Amino acid sequence: MAGVAALVLTFGGCHRKAAEGAPPRATDRIKVDDVPSLVTVPVRADLGSLVTRLEREIPRTLWTIDKPDQVCVASKKIDLGIARVKTPTLKCRIVGSVSRGPLRLEGNGQDILIAMPLHAVLRAEDIGGVLRRETATADAMAHARVRLDLAKDWNLTGKIDISYDWTNAPHLDFLGQRIDLTEKADAKLGPVIARLERTLPAQLEALRVRETVAQAWKSGFTTLELNERNPPVWMQVRPVELQYGGYSVRGHSLLLRLGLKAITRTKVGTRPAEPAPVPLPPRAPLSGEVGDLSFYIPVIADYRELEPVLMKALHKRSKRPFDVPGYGPVMAQFRSATIYGTTGGRIAVGLDFTANDPDGALADTRGRIWLTARPVNAPNSRKVAFRELQVSGDTNAVAGDLALALVNAPALSSTLEQALGQNFQKDFDKLLGKIARAIDVRREGDLVIRAEVTDTQTGRIRATGEGFYLPVRAKGTASISLAH
Repeated sequence: MAGVAALVLTFGGCHRKAAEGAPPRATDRIKVDDVPSLVTVPVRADLGSLVTRLEREIPRTLWTIDKPDQVCVASKKIDLGIARVKTPTLKCRIVGSVSRGPLRLEGNGQDILIAMPLHAVLRAEDIGGVLRRETATADAMAHARVRLDLAKDWNLTGKIDISYDWTNAPHLDFLGQRIDLTEKADAKLGPVIARLERTLPAQLEALRVRETVAQAWKSGFTTLELNERNPPVWMQVRPVELQYGGYSVRGHSLLLRLGLKAITRTKVGTRPAEPAPVPLPPRAPLSGEVGDLSFYIPVIADYRELEPVLMKALHKRSKRPFDVPGYGPVMAQFRSATIYGTTGGRIAVGLDFTANDPDGALADTRGRIWLTARPVNAPNSRKVAFRELQVSGDTNAVAGDLALALVNAPALSSTLEQALGQNFQKDFDKLLGKIARAIDVRREGDLVIRAEVTDTQTGRIRATGEGFYLPVRAKGTASISLAH
């Protein structure tokens, strides 16, 4: 693996196995655990279309009035000092209309606020045969406050509360008296309010919130590429529950706070098949904080990539003699190295070598030496050591003893420590960087996925038939939104 660095490899206490030859190859495969995650899914609906539909639904002229023979000025007794007189009752004809201006929508927390400006023009005609016409204008602002809810089947419902205030109440000033026409205007606004209440369910249904939620649910079944190669890593997302935690209104947008509970499965190797979507489940209450993402990152060292790294280190060291206890200086040449996983969670290392002494006292010793060891690491550490080292070999004459002594020589042990022993830190940081870039902002079908890895925890290293496996649990934040 590229980036192999120094790691402590302990060869002290190594002993020779009774059995000779290559250790058996392991066949177990790497299994990455499934981890449930709760990812925030901000589903947005455009409320601007609600205003457009209400504009079509509500006429500009809300109502008209034509009431003849109305009492405009009631009879009144007036004290003139020398006598008390009674003024006549003046009748008139009330004619007028109330029209509305453009609707305005704004959001405020959980309320959808619709403002409807009103303008009234009222005329009093044929006033007691005295005056031909008096005109009054008035303005009001009607407010529709809509509070929403999501049913179990994800259909949007709502309640509407409409109020209005006259900023200039409709009235006439005639003969020093105020003729208040507000009551007549109020009577006509009642049916307008009722009409808005009747049409609201249909207007909310037209927002197609349930269809939008169903689309987000279906699009959540996806497979993300975390690392392209060395090794290829995929994360499969399979939603199991959709939770609802309320909504907010921002401007013209309705924002649903949803939590997508999904199983994330990380796979090494070929791309897994897309998970098959299931129908949208009933609404579930939101539990916990949305936005949390958890998944396992498999940091894997391919044994085959370690072999040339080991050979490079051995070739460099073999230019100088090894000081072997009991034999003195020994020259050793290494022709090839074989590394693979063996049984019991151990690795096997086979070295083909030739050894002799510089003075020629020893005949050339040829053979293959096999070492097996169990990799270990501390929790949350990517520094690996090897324990329970065992040695076997297949050499000529007394070469077995020389091979064992050569392996135990401090100079060779040091070389193996630096070459075979591996610190995963560099490879881990490199892979984590790839994953961070892969899921930072990406689009998968109709979904835009944003994620950030904020914390990692390292598990126990294990030697398997596929390679060294260092499980790393990653945590972070993530959100999924629908692309428009």
